Amino acid sequence: MSRPVPVFLVAISVLFAGCAAIVEEGAGGANLPGLFVAAPELTAREIVRKAHEAAGGETWVRPSTLKMTGYGVFYRGGKTSVYDEYTMLRAYPGAKEDAHAADGKVRIEGKMDGRTAFIIAFDGETTYDMKGPVADQSANAQWASNFGFGSIRHALDDGWSQTRLPDDLVDGRLAHFVELGDPAGGVTRFGIDADTFAILYAGFDTPRGWHERRYSAFFEKSGVSWVQPGRVRLFYDGVKQNEIIWTDFDVNISLDDVQFAVQPE
Repeated sequence: MSRPVPVFLVAISVLFAGCAAIVEEGAGGANLPGLFVAAPELTAREIVRKAHEAAGGETWVRPSTLKMTGYGVFYRGGKTSVYDEYTMLRAYPGAKEDAHAADGKVRIEGKMDGRTAFIIAFDGETTYDMKGPVADQSANAQWASNFGFGSIRHALDDGWSQTRLPDDLVDGRLAHFVELGDPAGGVTRFGIDADTFAILYAGFDTPRGWHERRYSAFFEKSGVSWVQPGRVRLFYDGVKQNEIIWTDFDVNISLDDVQFAVQPE
């Protein structure tokens, strides 16, 4: 003979069923973007492909070089420092196996009042600062705190995986989130604007903690197939560390005269 179900269990079941109905019905009526997946027919791979197209197509996906200039605002210990000239020079590798390993060549330089305040560079083998080669070349591993955005350029290459995550908001804009897996086993997450497919967010684990970048203020230049975020906000473990305001860029220019191997003055 079956035992009667306690009244309180029946009441709880009815309550949860009612809540589920309210959430499902109320979400659509309240127009809460990101609560449910928008455009569920889009796969993560298709979202990445649309992001490539929106950013500039093949020129953006496979640049040889990039120069970005602007200024930077850094926050440390309750103080704010402004680099009134901030430059990043990048020579890209042809392929990418590890999204968070140093590759290609890079030079980042900040100036205050016309004077160079810092330099960090990588010439493909060695890391440099203003004094020249960094004595402890374990510094190369520290690039993992900076490298990662480029993974979306290679996300459709052989050996990479793409997984769609729940939609969410980035600065109030509905975004499709995807997780990209590189051949080395690393993962990077991106938030892609659901309407424009602009890349609004990148996030990945680093030696400094969970790193997030939020992109906005996009702009273009006539005759160049490239969409540049003018404002990049950088966070570690949820705390904003600095913002970079890019005011100009040049793509696929010669960097032969650039000193990626920094020599002390």
